Amino acid sequence: MLQLQYKRNSFPFQYPFQIAKGIKTHQDTIHVSLRLAALEGVGEASAIPYHNISVDDMAAILDAKRMMIERYSFIEPERFWHFLHHLIPNSPFVVAALDIAGWDLYGKMRKQAVHELMGLAWQNIPATDYTIGIATPQEVQEKIMAHPHPIYKLKMGSEQDLEALKAARQVTDAKIRIDANEGWNLDFAKRILPELETIGIELIEQPLAKDDIEGMRSLRQMTNIPIIADEACQGEQDLEWVAALYNGINVKLSKCSGLTPALSLIKAAKAKGLKIMLGCMSEGIVGCTALAHLLPLADYADLDGPLLLEDNTYSGMQIENGIISLSEGWGLGLSRREA
Repeated sequence: MLQLQYKRNSFPFQYPFQIAKGIKTHQDTIHVSLRLAALEGVGEASAIPYHNISVDDMAAILDAKRMMIERYSFIEPERFWHFLHHLIPNSPFVVAALDIAGWDLYGKMRKQAVHELMGLAWQNIPATDYTIGIATPQEVQEKIMAHPHPIYKLKMGSEQDLEALKAARQVTDAKIRIDANEGWNLDFAKRILPELETIGIELIEQPLAKDDIEGMRSLRQMTNIPIIADEACQGEQDLEWVAALYNGINVKLSKCSGLTPALSLIKAAKAKGLKIMLGCMSEGIVGCTALAHLLPLADYADLDGPLLLEDNTYSGMQIENGIISLSEGWGLGLSRREA
C-alpha cells in the first residue's frame, strides 16, 4: 500500500527574480513522497502566482485525496498518471509532483534510471542557460561577470530591455536568449527586432500575449530568429494552432502535469517539426532532475533552478559550465542530504 507524505519548502533566490509578471525573493515548492514497502519516490511542484497555484492549495488537494491515492495499487507510472488525471482534474501541478514521484518509485522497483525506462540514451544533451531576471543594464553586466556561462537567458518586459541586451553583449560573447513572458506588444517587438538580430539573439520566448494570434502571425513572418511558445502551449491540445505561429515549445512538467504527458507532448511536437525547449518553473533540484531525464529529446535546455536557488534538500543533477550530468542511481538518481 502506498504511503503519501509531503513537505513545504521556501528556497531563497540568490538575487531577487523579476519577470514581466512580478518579482520574488523566494520560491515556494512542495515535495511529495510515495513510499511502497522499503522504496520511496519523490516529486516536486512549484507555486506560481500567475497560475494561481500556492503550496497551501496543493497541500489541501493532497490531504483531500490522500485516502484514494494511498489505496491505489501502483504497478507502473503511465496508468498511475491516468488515475491521477481523473482523480484530480484541473490541478496539473499536483498531478505533476505525484507523477514524478511515481516514475522515481518505478525506477527503483525496476532498478533502472527514468530515462532508461523511457528508452532514452544519455547522449546529445543540450547545455542549459543561466537566467537573469529583469534588471538594469549595470546589474545585468554584474551578474554575467559573477556567473560565467555559455548561454544566458534574459527576462524582458521593461523599457530597459534593449539597453540591458546591449549591456550584456558588451561583456559576453555567449549565446543570449530572451524571454518576455507575454510582456511585449507587436509594435514594441517590431521596433526592437532589428537590434535583436544585430545583437545575435539565439531565440525569443513568448514575446506577445498567448491570445495575440494575429500579432504572432505577423511577428513570425518578420524574423528568422526562432520563437518559442511557453504560456501559449500548456499541453498537447494546443499543438495544432501553436505549430502555425511558433518554431518550438517550452515543455514544463508542472504546466503539462508531469513526465508522462511531457513525453507524449514532446513526441507529438517533434512530429509537427517543432523545436523542444525543456524549461523549469523555478523548481529546485528534485523537479529539475526529473525534467533532465528528458534531455536526450531536447533542442534547448532551461534547467537552471539549482543555479538560481539555495536548495540543499537533495543531491541530483549537476551543472558544470552549462553541461548537465545525472547522478548514478535508480529512478531519478536523487539522494537526500543530511539536514
